[in-house]
This record gives sequence, structure tokens and C-alpha cells, in this order.
Amino acid sequence: MRYRMTFAVGLAVGYVLGSRAGRERYEQIKRMAQRVADSPRVQEAAGVVGAQVSKAAGAARARVGDTLQQRIPFLSKEHDSGTGWPEEEPHEKKTDKTGIPY
Repeated sequence: MRYRMTFAVGLAVGYVLGSRAGRERYEQIKRMAQRVADSPRVQEAAGVVGAQVSKAAGAARARVGDTLQQRIPFLSKEHDSGTGWPEEEPHEKKTDKTGIPY
């Protein structure tokens, strides 16, 4: 029983000391990361990378959109009825034997 109590106390002390040291190290890493992120060079590089990604995404979006419009004609603005379905092409109305259009 005495060994269990000693082990539990040792575990608790180790946990408290370890968590305190862990928290201090965490705060140190956090401060260092914030300094790096706030650096003008890093900010400039992030801006350049962001602009390049936006440009590439726009080109890819245009390329995919053009391909889809070629393959799925009702996606183009020319045939947009607002319903998502193509408008019917104008054609002569067909009639049955009675002359009623269908």
C-alpha cells in the first residue's frame, strides 16, 4: 500500500512539473512562430504565393468551365433558361392525324 501511495504522489508531481515545463515550451514556440509570421519578408512571400495561387485557380476555373460548356451545352449563357435545362430549339410543331399539335 505504501508503494502505491509513493507512486501516486510521484506521478502527480511529475505531471505538474511536466505540464508546467510543457506549457512554458509551448509559449516559447508560440512566440517564436508569431515573430516569424509577422516578419516583413514572410509577409511579402505569403502575398506573392497567394497571388500566384489565385491566378492559377482562376485559370483552372476558366479552363474547366470552358470544357464543361463544350460538353454540356446548357451550361453556356446562350441557352440559359434559368431552370438549368436547355431551352427547346425553335421548330415546327408536329401534329397528329387530327391536326392537334403535340
